[in-house]
Amino acid sequence: MIHTDLIVSADLVLTQNDSRELIENGAVAVSNGVLQAVGKADEIRSTYTAGRDIALTRSLLMPGLINAHTHMPMTLLRGKADDLPLMTWLTEHIFPLEAKLTPHMLQVGTRLACAEMLRTGTTAFNDMYLNEPQVYRTVDECGMRAMVGEGLSCYPTLGCSDPALALEVIGAQADELAGNRRIKYCVAPHSVYTTNEETLAKCADFAQKRGLPLHIHLAESKTETAQSLKMHGARPVEVCRRQGVLGPSTTAAHCVDLTDAEMDILAETRTVVAHNPRSNMKLASGAAPVDALLKKGARLGLGTDGASSNNSLNMFAEMSACALMHKLVNAEATSLPAQTVLDMATLGGAEALHWPGLGRLVPGSPADFIALDLGAPNMQPMYEAASHLAYAASGHEVSLTVVDGQVLYENGSFSSIDYPGLLEEVREIQDWMRRQ
Repeated sequence: MIHTDLIVSADLVLTQNDSRELIENGAVAVSNGVLQAVGKADEIRSTYTAGRDIALTRSLLMPGLINAHTHMPMTLLRGKADDLPLMTWLTEHIFPLEAKLTPHMLQVGTRLACAEMLRTGTTAFNDMYLNEPQVYRTVDECGMRAMVGEGLSCYPTLGCSDPALALEVIGAQADELAGNRRIKYCVAPHSVYTTNEETLAKCADFAQKRGLPLHIHLAESKTETAQSLKMHGARPVEVCRRQGVLGPSTTAAHCVDLTDAEMDILAETRTVVAHNPRSNMKLASGAAPVDALLKKGARLGLGTDGASSNNSLNMFAEMSACALMHKLVNAEATSLPAQTVLDMATLGGAEALHWPGLGRLVPGSPADFIALDLGAPNMQPMYEAASHLAYAASGHEVSLTVVDGQVLYENGSFSSIDYPGLLEEVREIQDWMRRQ
C-alpha cells in the first residue's frame, strides 16, 4: 500500500481532463499538495492509504474554480457606490476611498475575499491592487493560490508614492514571492488611461526580462476607448500592441469594446481575455464579444472583477451570468453552452493565471478541488453535471474546499481564517466607511 496525505471520494468526480471524463463513485489521492491518483474509489483505496480519508455521500468532486480577474480588498467597498456608470463610479467614488485605505484595512478586505471565495468554491485567483504585499501576505496566511500584481499608474498610489520608482517596487515584490509554490507575481499596469505609452513599454520589457506574466484592464468600455483616442491617438488594443504588451503571457481583463480586427489581434497574439460579465452588466460597460473571440481561437477565462462592481466573488454566479448574458445578447440559445462556461471557469482560468496544471483533476496536477452537496434541493434531479454547475448551483452547495492538498473550508468551518474575529474587524471598517 502507498501512503498518501489525503483521500477524498464522492458519488461523482468531474475531472475536466482532456476528454472531460466524469467518474462515478470516484476518488482522488493527494500527497505533498499534488494529485497522485484520480479514479474509481475502490481502486484507489485498494492501492493507497491516507492520513485522512474523507468519504463524501451525495456529492460531486471537481476542480476548484479560478477567478481570472479581481481586486481582493474591494470587498470592503461592496455596495458603497452602486448604480453608477464606470468612470463616475471609479473616479468620483472608488479612487478617493481607496486613497484612504490603511494596510490593516487591505489585510481585512483580502481575508474577507478569501473567505468568500473558499466558501463558494474558488481555489485560485488573479489579483491586481494597491500595496499588493498586504494582499499576498494575507493570501499566503489563508492558504489560497493566486497570481498577484501591484497596480501601476502614472500617479502616486498606496503602493507606490513615486511612479518613477514603480519598476523597483514591483521588482522587490516579485523577489519576495520567488519560490512561493502557491503565489506567483505578475506585472500589472492598470490600464491605458491611467498610464502612458512609455510606462506600458517599460512594463512589457520588464515582464519579458524577468519572465513574469502581465495583467492589464483593456477595452473595458466605449468611454475608455474615447479616452485612449484622446490621450494616445489610438484605441486601447492598438496602444498595447505597439508597446509590446500583448502576448501569450498577458491577461487582458474585460475586452468589451473590440473591433473585429482587434479580436484577431488578441487571438493571434494568444493574449488571454478575462471576461467579467456581472461587473460589465452592473456598470453598463457592455457585453464582451465572447462568442466571436472563441470562434477566432482566443483564450478566455472568467472573472468576477472586484466585489464593489459585482458585488460578489462567487464564480458559480459568474458562470450562470456568462451563459445567460450571451444567449440574450446573441438571441441564440446555443451561445456559450454549459461546458464552455465551465471550461472558462477552470481551464481558462488556469490560462489566465499562466499556471499549467490548474483547473483539472489529473495525476500530477496541484491538489486544488472542491466538493458540492448534491442533496441540496436545487441540485436534484441531475442529468448533466456541467449543466447543473452552470445553471442550477449557487455556490453555497460547496461543502469542501482543498487548496494545495490542505482542507481550508469544510461544512461551514474555515481552517485558516478566524471567521468570527474577521466579522468583528469588518464591522469596525464598515462603521468607518459610513462616515466617509
